[in-house]
Amino acid sequence: MPKSRTVEAPSELLAYLFESWPDAKKKQIRTWLKVGAVSVNRRPVTQFDHRLRRGDVVSVNTDRASVEQQAALGELEIRFEDDDLLVVEKPSGLLSVATETERETTAYRQLTEYLKQRNPRSRERVWIVHRLDRETSGLMVFAKTAEAKRALQSNWEAAVKRYLAVVEGRMPAAALGAFECDLNESNPHKVFSARPSELTRHAVTHYEVMAIAAERTLVELTLETGRRHQIRVHLADAGHPVVGDERYGAATDPAKRLALHATGLSFPHPRTGAPLAFDSPLPKELARLLGPRTSLVWSRARS
Repeated sequence: MPKSRTVEAPSELLAYLFESWPDAKKKQIRTWLKVGAVSVNRRPVTQFDHRLRRGDVVSVNTDRASVEQQAALGELEIRFEDDDLLVVEKPSGLLSVATETERETTAYRQLTEYLKQRNPRSRERVWIVHRLDRETSGLMVFAKTAEAKRALQSNWEAAVKRYLAVVEGRMPAAALGAFECDLNESNPHKVFSARPSELTRHAVTHYEVMAIAAERTLVELTLETGRRHQIRVHLADAGHPVVGDERYGAATDPAKRLALHATGLSFPHPRTGAPLAFDSPLPKELARLLGPRTSLVWSRARS
């Protein structure tokens, strides 16, 4: 059975697999997708309706050890790995690390299991460098050595961290600027802006309007500081809460998730110093919130 094929015409992934691997049972092909045995251009894909373009290379890896490793990752997608670090895309709904009420299903636990599956005798492990809210999707980096963890965290303020948010209401076209306030994080469930005091920390978020739909706006945000719920509070205080963010005043939740995505991450390699940069596009379910003309408006905002 061939393991790789090059796409000759646009198609959805599942339909292409059925057509290109006719000797495999459809149930088996669906299992390949579920456990991460299917890759497009060397990146594992589990979405049955993933859109294929001409020239894409679709591969099926039925090696049991490899499939078990991918299954351990769940919906986590590895974007980069070497001896020092792992860069992954975290789905919305997955905790970064354990809490008092949830200790099993976390990005940290899944990456730990992934490394164990690859080599049960290895002492490899992962270290937390930063966190994303459970409801936020996108790029995260984990260290694979204590030295890499220290190097990354000691210079983390210099890392460039970009987010995309779909917010309620129409912000001024092509607006850009910065949100700045002091945040009180003493409440474990909700952060709020307050006058400077011993209980607050200063927070700065740079923003740029990228697209405007009928009732929503796409905003790109770059963190200058990294406070808990910083982006969510700043946008809510501006009168434009993130879609789906009921905690901070959102009135709508059409995507059944927080419309916030960690879209860009760049930093120097913790050992070599070489620049590393990663980008992750806005997930389809969030792009759909803006309607069909979003890409045209976004392109004008970028130019």
